Amino acid sequence: MSKIIASAATRGAYSIVEKAEAKLAEAKESKGAQTAVEFPNTAYYLPVIYGLTGEKVQVLSDMDRVLSIARDLLPEIPSEKLWLPYLGTTLDAGIAALLAEECIEALRYVVGPPPVDEFWLGAADDVIMRARGVEFVDGSAPGFAAVVGAAPDNETAVRLAREMQEKMLYVFMAGSTNGVSFADQLRAEGVQLGWDTRLVPFDSEVYGHIYSLGFATRAAMAFGGVQPGDYERILRYNKNRIFAFVLALGDVTDEWYATAAGAISYGFPTIATADIPEILPTGVCTYEHVVSNVPCDELVQRAIEVRGLKIKITEIPIPVSYGPAFEGERVRKEDTYVEAGGQRSPSFEWLQTLDAADVEDGKIEVVGPEIDDLEPGATIPLGIVVEVAGRKMQPDFEPVLERQFHHLVNFAEGVLHMGQRDLNWLRISTSAKDKGFKLAHLGEILRAKLLDEYAAIVDKVQVTIYTDEDKVLEWRDKARASYAVRDERLAGLTDDTVDVFYSCSLCQSFAPNHICVVTPERLGLCGAYNWLDAKASNELDPTGPNQPIDKGELLDSNLGQWSGVNEFINEKSNRSVERMSAYSLMTDPMTSCGCFMAIVALMPMCNGVMIVNREHPGMTPCGMKFSTLAGTIGGGIQVPGFMGIGRGYISSKKFLSAEGGFQRVVWMPKALKEIMRPHLEAVLADMGDPDFLDKLADETISASEEGVLEFLTSVNHPALTMDSIF
Repeated sequence: MSKIIASAATRGAYSIVEKAEAKLAEAKESKGAQTAVEFPNTAYYLPVIYGLTGEKVQVLSDMDRVLSIARDLLPEIPSEKLWLPYLGTTLDAGIAALLAEECIEALRYVVGPPPVDEFWLGAADDVIMRARGVEFVDGSAPGFAAVVGAAPDNETAVRLAREMQEKMLYVFMAGSTNGVSFADQLRAEGVQLGWDTRLVPFDSEVYGHIYSLGFATRAAMAFGGVQPGDYERILRYNKNRIFAFVLALGDVTDEWYATAAGAISYGFPTIATADIPEILPTGVCTYEHVVSNVPCDELVQRAIEVRGLKIKITEIPIPVSYGPAFEGERVRKEDTYVEAGGQRSPSFEWLQTLDAADVEDGKIEVVGPEIDDLEPGATIPLGIVVEVAGRKMQPDFEPVLERQFHHLVNFAEGVLHMGQRDLNWLRISTSAKDKGFKLAHLGEILRAKLLDEYAAIVDKVQVTIYTDEDKVLEWRDKARASYAVRDERLAGLTDDTVDVFYSCSLCQSFAPNHICVVTPERLGLCGAYNWLDAKASNELDPTGPNQPIDKGELLDSNLGQWSGVNEFINEKSNRSVERMSAYSLMTDPMTSCGCFMAIVALMPMCNGVMIVNREHPGMTPCGMKFSTLAGTIGGGIQVPGFMGIGRGYISSKKFLSAEGGFQRVVWMPKALKEIMRPHLEAVLADMGDPDFLDKLADETISASEEGVLEFLTSVNHPALTMDSIF
C-alpha cells in the first residue's frame, strides 16, 4: 500500500489522540474526574469504544483507559530508512483515531462547545436509531454515505445530495474544506436537512463522523446480537450488512486519512475527488479500499459500485426528483400552490379491482380543473380513483395497496401527503408546479410504482383524478361503501378462522435468530405488517420474507401454541428457539428484533406489566429507559417477562390473553394512553370498565414501581387481585 497514505493516516491519528488527551486533561481539571459523560438518550455508553473494546465510559476518568488503548495502537510513522507496505498498522492507526474522536465528541457534551445546536445534530438518540434501523432492514435505505468536506460549488452539492436521496441513501455529513462544509452548501441553497430528509448534518469537524460509525456499531449490537468488545464480529458485521462508504470532497488532510482508515476497518471504502494514492486490492473492504480522482458527476455511481450496493431505481415520467428521502419533506402553507382535503375540502382515495377488459393500462385522466387552471394557494376537492386488474389480484389486497399511496405519493419532491381513505390531505408546492408537476403526475407515480412493486398481482392500472366537486362527492360515496365492506371483512378475521399464519424475516438481516409470526390478531413487531400485508407480500414474492406457516396441531389454546408454528420457528431461528407462544409474555414469548414499536415489561410488585413506546424518552418503573430495555431484549433472544410488540397489538383481544389480557397493564406513558384510547374502546367495553385507562399510572404519577403500586391501590386496579402472573 502507499507510504503516503500510511504516513498521513498515522500522523493524523497521533494528532487526534494528542488532542483528545489534552481535552480530557482540561475537562478533568475543570469538572472533576468523576463527572458523568454520555451521548444523551443512547444505550451502549460511547458506542464505538464500547463495541470495539468493551470499555464502559461513564465518567471522565474512564477515558484514561480508552486513550491508553489508542496509544498502544499507534504505530511508528514510516521512516525513510525502512518502509514495509503493510495495511494492518495503518488500520490500527485508524482505530486509534476513532477511539480518540469519540472521546473528543463526548467531552463536548461535558465542557462544550456543545455538538448540538439549531443546525448540527450530534449523536442520534435511540428513538431515531431504532426507527431508522427498520429502513436498513427492509432495504428502503440500502446504506449511507459519510460525506466529508465540500463540493466545488453549491450547485454541485445539491445535485450530489439529490442523487443520493433518489438512490434512497442516507447522507451523514461532517468536516469542512476551508471552513465550508457540504451541509453548509445545502443549507445555503434552502435544502431541508435532518433525519426526515435523510440529509443528516453531524458536525463541522471530521471528528463528527464518529457518529456515523457509532450508528453502524450500535446497529451491530442492537440488531445483530453482537456482544460489546467482540471487535472482530463488529467489524465483520458492518462489512457484510451495513453498506456504507466515505465520500471525500476536496483535499484530504492527515486527520481525514486517519478517520478514513478507521472507516476502512469497518469495511467502508473511501471514494475521493482529490488525486491521492489508491488502494485497489480486495481485502478488508468488499472491493477497493481507496479510489481517487473521481469526477463529481461520477462520484455517487462509482461509490455504489465499489461498495457493492444493489439499488433498484424505477424511472417515473415526472418533472421532480423522486425517492423515499422526500417522504419527510414538509410543504409549508406559504410554499403551497394547491392543496386538497385535510378537512378543508372533500377528498378521498380509493383502489378497486376490475376485470382486465375494463382497465385500460396507462390511462391517466383528470376530470375537472388541472393545476394550470388554478390560482396560487387554491384549495380544491380531490378524488383519486385507482383501478387495477391482475390474474392474482384479490379483494383482500385492495386496502394493502391503497395504504401504499401515502408513501408512493410522498416520495415526490414538493408533494406532501397525509392520511388515507376519505381523511387524506395533499399539498403541492409552488416549486413543484414551477418545474411542471401536474395533478396527472399523481397518476403516473401510482401506476409506475404499483406495477413495479406489485408486479406479481397487478397487471394493469388506470387512474382517474377528480377535481370537479360533484364528481368527487359522487365517487366518495362509492368509496365509503367499499370501505365499510372491507372493515367488516377484516374484522371477521381471527386466529381461529385461518389455517395459515405468516412469517416475517425482514429483520433477520440484523437479528439472524429472530422471526416474527404474523397472525390476524397479532401484527408484526415493527407495526408495518399485518396478516393481510404478509399474505399479499407472499403472493408478490413467494420466496421472500413473508412465508406461510401451517398452524398444525393446536397444543395450547391459552398460550397460543401450535405444532406447525413451533417447528417453523425452530428451523428458521437457526435452532435457537424451540417454542413460541402467540398470547403469552411469561411462557415462551416471541423473540424481539430491535425494530419494535413498544416494549411490554413485567412489574412483579404490581402483579402486572408496563408498556413503553419508543418515543418515550424518560425513565420507566422497571428502572430502565426504552433504549436500555431495547438493548436488553433485542437481537432475537427470548426473554420471559419482556417482549417487543407492534403498537396495534395492544388493542387486540389476544393481547397477553394467557396472563389475563389488557387488565394486566398497570403503567403506560400518558401520550401512548391518549393515542391508544380510541382503539381500545371495544376492549374496555368487553372488560366492562370503559374508564380503565384512567386506572393506569403514567409518568405524571410515578416512574417507580413503588409509586405505581401505591396509585394502583388507591384506584383498586384489578391486577392487584388477579392470580399471580408467575
